[in-house]
Amino acid sequence: MEFDPFSREFFEDPYAVYRWLRDESPTYHNEKIGFWALSRHADVLAAHRDHQTFSSTHGLTIDQLTSDDYQAVATSIRSMIVMDPPEHDRMRKLVARSFTPRRIAGIEEIIRDVMDEWLDPLMDRDSFDVVTDFAGPFPVEVISTLLGIPKPDRQQYRHWTDKVLEREPGNPFPTAEGIAAAMASSAFIMELVAEKRRHPADDLISDLAATAVEREDGTTEALTDEEIAGFAGLIAAAGSETVTKLVGNGAVTFADNPDELAQLTGDWSKLGGAVEEVLRYKAPSQYQGRYSLVDSEWNGVTIPANQPVLLITGAANRDPDVYPDPDRFDIDRPQPVALGLGHGVHYCLGAHLAKLESRIAFEQLYTRWPGLQVDLDNVSYVQMSNVAGPASVPVSAA
Repeated sequence: MEFDPFSREFFEDPYAVYRWLRDESPTYHNEKIGFWALSRHADVLAAHRDHQTFSSTHGLTIDQLTSDDYQAVATSIRSMIVMDPPEHDRMRKLVARSFTPRRIAGIEEIIRDVMDEWLDPLMDRDSFDVVTDFAGPFPVEVISTLLGIPKPDRQQYRHWTDKVLEREPGNPFPTAEGIAAAMASSAFIMELVAEKRRHPADDLISDLAATAVEREDGTTEALTDEEIAGFAGLIAAAGSETVTKLVGNGAVTFADNPDELAQLTGDWSKLGGAVEEVLRYKAPSQYQGRYSLVDSEWNGVTIPANQPVLLITGAANRDPDVYPDPDRFDIDRPQPVALGLGHGVHYCLGAHLAKLESRIAFEQLYTRWPGLQVDLDNVSYVQMSNVAGPASVPVSAA
């Protein structure tokens, strides 16, 4: 077998390949594309915790990791997702501090208001698409409200993000449209940061513009526009893509497992466990890229220094050594060490928000439409660099 993270097979159903990887090639080397991969739960967990062996500073996707120039780009864009400790830790604390208790307390009300805006018009329709009509649009509205992105620009930012992530089958590099979208979204965020400096408001970008950071030399100074834009761009993209894929994956998985859905709708206290199981069963981010800084041995095989390495959380989440009967969807399943939203220093900063949005989304969908039927034959999937999930989930609203 071959593990090709840009094949249609990978995006639609990679789990047979994952079994082969765990069983036959747990330290995998793809010579054609030029990367290594770890797939067993214990290995993926250990690698996520070892930033001294596996660095984030060379990027997260194959095109970034295989570029000789990307580390210089990563340094210039000042995004904490491509930083290692201690710099990463200093930056992360700033964003975490900006999610104040007052702002967090109002998040659920914001989520429900945004969902009403997108779901109410669907109530009179016999059919709609869970992704294009709901799970695609609403998450970017929520995260944009917190960041301070103006309402007229929010859906455009989502479309830019989608284009940046899209890949053609077999090609690890962004399309021409994706490159143009990356430039447009970057310019937009930089202009927005400048506007927030001139006219601060009650939002996260304005908070960051008024925040100082401790530098490596011990001095303290204000964040630069580039650093604020790096934060804002990362949070806006991750805050929309993750939830879109999680809700889309959940709708398909519940349709495939009606008994589990019946358990959930019969006892809404199971919502938290249901979201955790969707994250395990079909993670929105199937792998995270790293760059090996030193030689290291895994399963008797040496991964050399200076190599791209993929930590395949999608495979680790189906490891039978950790999850008995791992290909069975079970909303009551214990989650010993969940990897659905990453792990270690780069564990998803917005994990709580993503899970909260998803819990409310499933509650709303199956309360409003108890007989919701997914047209499983016509579900289609995205082809993106490192996120996975449906592009379209057509349903009848019986």
